[in-house]
Amino acid sequence: MSYRLHNFFRSSTSTRLRAALNLKQLPYEYIGYSLRDGETRTPEFLAKNPQGLVPVLETEDGAMLSQSLAIIEWLDETHPVPPLLPSDPNGRARVRALSYMIACEIHPLNNLRVLFDIRDRFGADEAAQKDWFCKWVKATFDPLEEMLAASDQTGQYCHGDTPGLADICLYAQVWNNQRFAIATDDWPEISRIFAELDVLPAFSLAAPKNQPDAV
Repeated sequence: MSYRLHNFFRSSTSTRLRAALNLKQLPYEYIGYSLRDGETRTPEFLAKNPQGLVPVLETEDGAMLSQSLAIIEWLDETHPVPPLLPSDPNGRARVRALSYMIACEIHPLNNLRVLFDIRDRFGADEAAQKDWFCKWVKATFDPLEEMLAASDQTGQYCHGDTPGLADICLYAQVWNNQRFAIATDDWPEISRIFAELDVLPAFSLAAPKNQPDAV
C-alpha cells in the first residue's frame, strides 16, 4: 500500500505526519506545496481539503484525510505496529495530554495564517511576530518541561523508552521553534528528548531541512 502525502516541508503538522509514516515504515509519495505562495488555496487543493491546510494524506482508495493528529491515530488503528500510544488507559491519557499541549495550545496560535493575520490586522512586524511566537511556546514548554522532568513515566522519550505520539509532536515543535531561533537551553528535558529523537532515522528523515522542497 502506498500513500500520497500533500504537505509543506516547514509545516510542523506535516513534520508530525512524516515522522509517523516513517515510524510505521509506510512508503508515501511526497507532494510539496508552498504555503506562502497560496498553493493550498487553489481549487484543486481545496477539493482535497476545504480548509486549505496541510497535511492531507491521500489513501490508495482516494480518501483525503486531514488534521495531523486524526491522521496519526488513523494510522495507529490501521497499522498498529509499532504502536504510537501506550496500551494502558492512563498511559494513553498522559501521552495525549502531552501531545495536545503542543498541538492544541502552541500550534493554533503560532501557525503561519495567524502570524500573517496579526501582521495584516495589527501591523505586527517581524520582531513583534517573534515575540508573539516565543510567548506561546514558553507558555506551554515551561509546564511541559516540568511534567516531563517530574514524572517517572518519562524514559528515554516522553513516555517510556519507545517513541510515540508525544515525541512526534515535540520533535516537530522544536524544529518549528528554530524559525525564530528559539533555543531549548531553558528546557533541558525537552532538549534531551529532542536529541534522542533526532538520531533516529524515522525522525531525522522527517525534519524540514531534509525534504526535497526545502529552501
